[in-house]
Amino acid sequence: MASSFMDFRRLSCFVAVVEQKSFRAAALKLHISQPPLTRHVQMLEESLGVQLLVRSAAGVEPTAAGQLFFEEARNLLALAQQAGERVKLAGQGRIGRLDVGVFGSAVLGAIPKIVRAFRERLPNVEVVLHSLDRAAQLKALRERRIDVGFNRFFTEEPDLAWEVIQTEPMSVVVPERHPLAKRASLSLAELAREPLVLYPRAPRPGFIDYLMRLFHDRGLTPQRVQEVDDVLTAAALVASNLGLSLVTESGRSLSIPGIVHVPLAPADRATVALCIIHRRFDDAAIPRAFVEVARSLGQAATEADRPGKRRRSR
Repeated sequence: MASSFMDFRRLSCFVAVVEQKSFRAAALKLHISQPPLTRHVQMLEESLGVQLLVRSAAGVEPTAAGQLFFEEARNLLALAQQAGERVKLAGQGRIGRLDVGVFGSAVLGAIPKIVRAFRERLPNVEVVLHSLDRAAQLKALRERRIDVGFNRFFTEEPDLAWEVIQTEPMSVVVPERHPLAKRASLSLAELAREPLVLYPRAPRPGFIDYLMRLFHDRGLTPQRVQEVDDVLTAAALVASNLGLSLVTESGRSLSIPGIVHVPLAPADRATVALCIIHRRFDDAAIPRAFVEVARSLGQAATEADRPGKRRRSR
């Protein structure tokens, strides 16, 4: 039975039908006629002994078993494609490929610098970035779909290793015409009296929870908090005069008219850690070299971001 349902052509047909919610649309996507595509899916169901698809008013949808098989089949196809690409790279004389999980505001600052430095060191390695939240990064690392990941908050995992490579100071994003925009610094007590726009809504616990702890540790409760998905949306709402926000150093690189960045008051200054994570027992040369580059640049960036070396910017 294994040889029957592991036919990658059948898997591709099944995945296309689920994604397109239609046999006809899937056939068009795969550039084949509909009858053989339908037969491939039927043979897949026969070899597995379960019904994978049902028709509904919304189109073709997977059964519970079909949804599970869809996720596994998509992973298998991705792994097969990745294997083929790596063999092709080797045949072309290129050294290899590094898949990196990234997220949120860090793609605006630290991560591009690390990738650029790594490519200067190993120019024949292809670096592919994948936008994944923390949970998705952990899953992708275990499934070997990425080699390293970046995020801000990790807990101990027996099979994964992580380390802080950089700490970033935070600043307040203020509407340009707001009375507080001309201040040299702002305290958390002052922010607690203003409407706040915080991010991201998920995953939790995360950056929002960290910020709320900063307030609560000082006996403060923010007046009103609006949660949004990302730093760009938060900055846009600040520019629209809907509140204030807090961003890391990476987020300061957003060029949005109508906002200014004001440092936190010295007594309230706080930093947020940027972490790199990888498989604990993976001694592959390329991921190891990338971690070394990230660690080196992270140390230099943290030194540069120490108080007294930063300027207030608009």
